[in-house]
Amino acid sequence: MSGGVRLAVCAAAATLAAAGALLPLVDRSAWIVQAAFLLTIQTSVGVLARRVPLARALTVAVQALVALLLLTVVFARAQAVGGLLPGPDVFQEFGQLLREGASDIGRYAIPAPATAAIRLMLVGGVLVIGLVVDALAVTYRSAAPAGLPLLALYSVAAGLAEGTDWLWFLAAAAGYLLLLLAEGRDRLAQWGRVFGGGGARPGPAAHPLGPGQGPAIAPVRTGRRIGALALGIALLVPAALPTMDGGLLQARGQSPGEGGTGGGSGAVSPLVALQDSLRQPENREVLRYRTSTQNTGDLYLRIVTLDQFDGSTWRTSPGRPVTEVPDPLPTPAGLAPGVRTDPVNTSVAASGSYAQTYLPLPYPAQQVRIGGRWRYEPEGRMVVGGHAQTTRGARYQVTSLLVEPTAAQLSTAPAAPQRLLREYTKVPGSLPKVVAQTARKVTAGAANPYQQAVKLQEWFAVDGGFRYDTEVRSGSGPDAIARFLQAKEGFCVHFSFSMAAMARTLGIPARVAVGFTPGTPQADGSMSVGSKDAHAWPELYFEGAGWTRFEPTPSRGTPPEYTVAETPAGSDPGAPSPRPDRSAAPSAPARSGDDCTPRLKKVDGCPALAQQPGGGASDGGPRAGTVTAVAVAALVVLVLPVLPMLWRRRVRARRLGTAGASRRGPAGEAAAAATSGPGGRPVGPAVLPDDDPRETVERTLAAWRELTDSAWDYGILPDDAQTPRKAAARIVRIGALDGPSAESAVRVATAVEQALYAPTPRPVGALAAEVESVRAGLRAAAGRGARLRAVLAPRSAARVAWACSRRWSAALERLRTGRIVAVWRRAGGALRPSRQRG
Repeated sequence: MSGGVRLAVCAAAATLAAAGALLPLVDRSAWIVQAAFLLTIQTSVGVLARRVPLARALTVAVQALVALLLLTVVFARAQAVGGLLPGPDVFQEFGQLLREGASDIGRYAIPAPATAAIRLMLVGGVLVIGLVVDALAVTYRSAAPAGLPLLALYSVAAGLAEGTDWLWFLAAAAGYLLLLLAEGRDRLAQWGRVFGGGGARPGPAAHPLGPGQGPAIAPVRTGRRIGALALGIALLVPAALPTMDGGLLQARGQSPGEGGTGGGSGAVSPLVALQDSLRQPENREVLRYRTSTQNTGDLYLRIVTLDQFDGSTWRTSPGRPVTEVPDPLPTPAGLAPGVRTDPVNTSVAASGSYAQTYLPLPYPAQQVRIGGRWRYEPEGRMVVGGHAQTTRGARYQVTSLLVEPTAAQLSTAPAAPQRLLREYTKVPGSLPKVVAQTARKVTAGAANPYQQAVKLQEWFAVDGGFRYDTEVRSGSGPDAIARFLQAKEGFCVHFSFSMAAMARTLGIPARVAVGFTPGTPQADGSMSVGSKDAHAWPELYFEGAGWTRFEPTPSRGTPPEYTVAETPAGSDPGAPSPRPDRSAAPSAPARSGDDCTPRLKKVDGCPALAQQPGGGASDGGPRAGTVTAVAVAALVVLVLPVLPMLWRRRVRARRLGTAGASRRGPAGEAAAAATSGPGGRPVGPAVLPDDDPRETVERTLAAWRELTDSAWDYGILPDDAQTPRKAAARIVRIGALDGPSAESAVRVATAVEQALYAPTPRPVGALAAEVESVRAGLRAAAGRGARLRAVLAPRSAARVAWACSRRWSAALERLRTGRIVAVWRRAGGALRPSRQRG
């Protein structure tokens, strides 16, 4: 295997090793096989293109074209011309898939389902990173910068997963080190075995330039040791540093809501969705609905239920069966005929920017009328989208029940069925004992599970000294609930998760619901639900009422009536209420200040009034500092890439202006005109007798520096060890100069030698034109890629870094000298620096 092929194979292997960190992000790993196959084809095309050989830029372009064809065949064959060639429809399909993929990333928890959109982003991302790594490490023979795209690929996986397993980092680091070792071996192979192996036997066979059979040569051994040391530091140092928590009450690498409901529907991440929504500066509308009930305070829109608790996180139980949406839906579990219920009709319209796999529904829904591919999960009574079906722009009608049990009915509720007790009171042994102890302490004196639940709600919402704060950092691990109970500050996810866990320790079946509070009444009678209405609340099971909502979060939502006051003794809990007129337009007037009860005033004010996004103080848009920072960052991103080009143009103009005719005077102009050949091209140095010899030397050296830097921009590194004449000959040979450009290079070199070594340098003219002639020859002999590189990313711009380094060293030296002088003076010495030095 040749060095180039070996390096290409190592580049592909390094890319796949870094891509391995993406595997935990999706529920199926078959995409990595597809990505490896396509990356192999792309890498093979690069190997063949370099064997032809093609120009470097053309090699990269061919690989990119092949990658586009491969992605077209795999993901957009139906839209391609002849099933292969990409056309406008293919790019439109790619754009649609990328938009869906971006939406899926924000919607699903980890591991997300491997939809076509997500697979395109994964496979396409691996091919793009592989192309960049192959171009840097193999085509342009610079493996070290190839670590940046590999790091970007790993960082994306680590960022989305909120930290990845150290084994994935080890694999990515090993791939990068393998690439560096392959490049080092390839570079040394170009020089031959100039270092003898330590174990080679003396004799004719042990020629210093022969292949040898001894151990690895010194540079390779040193490279391996450095690589092993760097990898060891990279693994050990992070292990010794404190780590960041992953997510609220969730284990490392998990997310609330993780799991599935069957049918490949995936899961939402309530932590990400809730905290991001509540922290947004703008209350963006996600839903708008009209309803037939006047009691909108209890019309919570439930999205998903989290019923599995492992001590670290709440999530949806995996493997729940899903079916076609029945019409009507089954009777809610545990609901007895004696409990008062009112039917409610609701028409919902989702905004075009809201894409959710689960359908927001009032609980319990009796009938759902919606078009599209939707499925029903009976245990949680959830309607789930199938085959990338989302709520984006959906319109649907729901008939639901407004369940209104009384406190007396909940107090006398019989025990729950054994199946529910077994499943919904599970508490793992890893849960700290202080959680159960606090639950028993708070509910001391309660006569039944209902009174225990009310005491828990009151303790969280009113009596316990808790504070609502969306900026609280999320915790993780088995101690997260205990830390929250001690800190007493958090947002709705903290309160609902903790109350549900404490209820389970008391033997009360409990789970967590995630969705939206009822929203804000509008002037047209509709209700507007915004992103800041995202909410989580516990649901506790009572036989006869079924799953019952509680509200432990301070200043959020509306506490149910059955948890606030006892039903009057003279009322009949089973008497039905008059049904609303469904033909009339629904109205939902805003609450007045009289509705703010003393209980709500005791907390942080009246939430229904304080959280009106349409009234009160507005957010006021982004801050001026944020706008300024974004503007500065955008300016830096736009200007930074062109700084080397601008600097190079400025230096060239200054140098050639110094060496040009503008500094020669009228006599010089006449002499230059007299010694020019056809077309004005100078044929020899013009003598300017009136010029100062020092100025002549300055102009000549400026022209020489510009000539060598121009050659450097086209890949000819300057060699200060050679004389000007030999350096010019080297530039002519490597740059393939001929004719006038070669003669101009020789004339500039001759002028430099005359200026440096002649007793009295003679003024010379037209050096700027000579240098321009050489630059024109270099540009004509170079390929298109080299010409673009010389203009946009000139190599001679490295002089800026060198100059900055020299100035920094000089500044440090001055600082060190100043400190020495200060110490000497404090010691009583008389240190007087001399102003006259030879």
